[in-house]
Amino acid sequence: MTSAILYLGTCIVFYIIGIPLRKFMDKMKWLGPAQTVTVLCLVFTMGLRLGANKDVVDNLDSYGLYALVITIFTIVFSIVAVSIARRAMGIDRHGLMKNERLDLELEGQVGVIEEEVEEEEKGGFDRMTLFILIGVALGLGLGYFYIRPRFNYEAFEGGASLAITIELIILLIFVGLDLGLAGDVISNIKSVGFRVLVIPLVVEVGTLIGAALCGVFLPISLRESLAVGAGFGWYSLGAGLLMDAGMMTAGAISFMHNVMRELFSIIITPTVAKKIGFVEAVAAPGATGMDVCLPIVTRSTSANIAVYSFVSGFIMSMSVPLVVPLFT
Repeated sequence: MTSAILYLGTCIVFYIIGIPLRKFMDKMKWLGPAQTVTVLCLVFTMGLRLGANKDVVDNLDSYGLYALVITIFTIVFSIVAVSIARRAMGIDRHGLMKNERLDLELEGQVGVIEEEVEEEEKGGFDRMTLFILIGVALGLGLGYFYIRPRFNYEAFEGGASLAITIELIILLIFVGLDLGLAGDVISNIKSVGFRVLVIPLVVEVGTLIGAALCGVFLPISLRESLAVGAGFGWYSLGAGLLMDAGMMTAGAISFMHNVMRELFSIIITPTVAKKIGFVEAVAAPGATGMDVCLPIVTRSTSANIAVYSFVSGFIMSMSVPLVVPLFT
């Protein structure tokens, strides 16, 4: 909860700071590149941390495989569930209702959005995704081959954890400024209305359906599979709750699954946003949609989708300590 307050507070403070800076929009073009650089630093640090973790690396052959399968199923079913819900609510692939789209068409903004998306799609494989993959791979390799044999992991873990926190705060400073400059967060929340609450519930349902299907054919029980999925991407709390309940196997799988969900979400979110839809980009991250993946979603979609991402991540984070115990 402390982290949630810290991240939320940072974003709100710099959103407020960004409002009077709207008159200097021409001088704030550095925000986009700054976010990109900080995202790449973050994913590199995360890869470094994972590569140096002996427990994660040593168990990749068994628990890691189960975690991978659960990750794929939960992400896919979350995206499918959100896609169905989006269409049912009459939202287009850019996250706009029909009336919102008409308003933007009158202002000439929809054409600009679509041209930008089409221009990016012409380039084939998303460059940001490629850069993220390279950053994670470099971090994993350096963590495994250099950090792990030379440094005490507990000491390194403390430093890496602090670095990730700092990088997240920097990212959320940029996100807050970006939202403040856009100046339409409040109006977006009002226009989104109940929809902003439907999306996290749909993501949770999709996640649990995917996890339940894995429990049918993986060599773990249905209860364990559902408990793993109920972490919703929050690897520290989800795994901790399971281990505290004596479910050590499920706890180990949960840790790796939620780490994978976070990493996979960072990697695939730009492509999901372009190829499937902006709102669907909120589905994969789960709980991390409010912090780690919020800048990725914002950079890959538009300012109004940041509302979906943050609220969805917040609600799912608050759901973890309520839903995980249901399966322990």
